[in-house]
Amino acid sequence: MVSLNLRVFLFEAIPLLAPLFWPTLEHTSPDISVSIPLSPPSNAPTLSRSLLSFSIEQDRWVDWIGPGSRNEFFFNVLSNLKDLSGEATRLRIGADSEDVTNFNSAVKLSDAIFPPATATDPYPEALNVIVGNGYYQLASLLPSGEPPALLSTFFSFSSSAVQNAGVMLQAIEIGNEPDRYKRPEWTVEDYVKKWTLFATNVSATIAAVSKSNVPLLGAAFSQSTHNTTGFSPQSIFELGILNTEPGSQISSISQHHYICACPQGVLQDVMSKPAIRGNLSQYSPDIAAVHAKGLTYILGETNSYPYAGAPHVSDTAGAALWALDYTLFASQLGIERIYFHEGIGFKHNFIQPMTLRRSIYDGSALPQPLAPHIQPQYYAAIIIAEAIGPSNATQAIELDISNSQVSGYAFFDNGHLKRAVLMNLNVFVGNTARGSVHVVPSIVGYGWMAPTTMTIKRLTIPFANSTSGVTWGGQTYETFDGKVQRDLVVQTVPISHGVDIHDTEAIMLIFS
Repeated sequence: MVSLNLRVFLFEAIPLLAPLFWPTLEHTSPDISVSIPLSPPSNAPTLSRSLLSFSIEQDRWVDWIGPGSRNEFFFNVLSNLKDLSGEATRLRIGADSEDVTNFNSAVKLSDAIFPPATATDPYPEALNVIVGNGYYQLASLLPSGEPPALLSTFFSFSSSAVQNAGVMLQAIEIGNEPDRYKRPEWTVEDYVKKWTLFATNVSATIAAVSKSNVPLLGAAFSQSTHNTTGFSPQSIFELGILNTEPGSQISSISQHHYICACPQGVLQDVMSKPAIRGNLSQYSPDIAAVHAKGLTYILGETNSYPYAGAPHVSDTAGAALWALDYTLFASQLGIERIYFHEGIGFKHNFIQPMTLRRSIYDGSALPQPLAPHIQPQYYAAIIIAEAIGPSNATQAIELDISNSQVSGYAFFDNGHLKRAVLMNLNVFVGNTARGSVHVVPSIVGYGWMAPTTMTIKRLTIPFANSTSGVTWGGQTYETFDGKVQRDLVVQTVPISHGVDIHDTEAIMLIFS
């Protein structure tokens, strides 16, 4: 069954891969002993198999999914994730362009007006979008079980084409980042009143058509005051949004977040363990307030840098390590799902689903068209899907590691230790010898089931600023069709031997 979260106004290049010959490796720190329990603690969160999901800019949805016949590349890269986790990746269809989208039944799919491309905005968002029923019916082209997130009309999801494809509407979000509307006179009180009016009408229409209710997402703010003043979950709760008729249908509170409101970035700032934790921990009061109401908390739109990403930072292999740590740490704070924002030609994309003819950096014409391809962050999605796996009962904890740039997480299936993911966030760009740390896992607990060996699988990265040439267990997804190629390469050693983790590298340990 494909599940979609809808929004109201709201829904091949094959790089040459050569063997890597690194400079002499040097240990940059003493051995690190990491305690890993055999069983999860009682407070270990159970992870959604679609923990890492995608938000797609609404104006180019037709290009992502395909205008009538499916986009095979997009279909394949989504299927890769489903094959690993057993659950389809959820999709949110909306964002800035949702607020300039209108419906007209006379339109077959979509008519959009875009401003000219510029050097600073090579792939601009639409100024105006008009869509018809066929626009949302394209969701039937997704892999079975794929859950799109937020769309602007319910009726398309009642069609036989969508239902027969196993596509299910998960939720409706009314408005994108409403805290940015009509400033400065627009207040959170105004928002609650306006949302209640719109949501009442939307809910009544859905109920009349489907004879049932569809959950609603609340907030979707771009920022939060983290208290009962201004735009925040606490404020809308204080103002009684949950006590309204449509408010009783809110199932989740959505927050949007980028690591800073700046168009440029520094790779080491992104690949910073303390910065990742500080960046997300600020939402802990909001998460607690949401959970106290019995609701789930999601990041409905997120990524490294806004404005389609920072050039030579958001599209790099270093950003893949950031996305890996960012997503897994978010799960430890009680964030149920993280939707990474994607758009055609955006620098911070995991996936470029269609042929590009302009540079994503400056909008200049490319000497040769660039076929659909993945970008390095896609490997974070692959690793997370594999780490969580298909059990539907996977818990995870962050490991206590006494190194400011080494992160780690342990994964438990049905209460038993199965895997760990470790990453070295030190930046390697090739101008020095490549450092490493030596980690020695110490399995804590009693029982005859304690593992004695571990299989090591590596995310091998040429340089932190590389945009291609990454492999996972010796295999690549940088292929013309998005399907994995090459033979799997792993190493099995006694746990007591430990493992080297090179600067700008991640590994998975599979225990046996």
